[in-house]
Amino acid sequence: MARTKQDEDLFHRLRDNGLRKRTAKLLAETTDRRRKPARPVQQTIAELKRLVGEAEDRISGGSAKRKAAANKAASTRKRNATKRSESAKKAARTRAKQS
Repeated sequence: MARTKQDEDLFHRLRDNGLRKRTAKLLAETTDRRRKPARPVQQTIAELKRLVGEAEDRISGGSAKRKAAANKAASTRKRNATKRSESAKKAARTRAKQS
């Protein structure tokens, strides 16, 4: 198991929060607070952060909000493009009449 008191405490906290034993042990033992953590530790932490973000999105309905916002933005762009197109057509007709 973990060697120092701090490592042991971290290991137990991670386990109490539902992390698997292997992952908790890896995180607790390889972070010595002097050097940069090893690549597997960094990858594990990044994966945990990503999972937390996904969980928060599901709880708050974030992805649904993003999808609605994206649809609104797409319709706004389409509406503005139609307005530009109509204005250009009107200007072309006006120029054609004057020539």
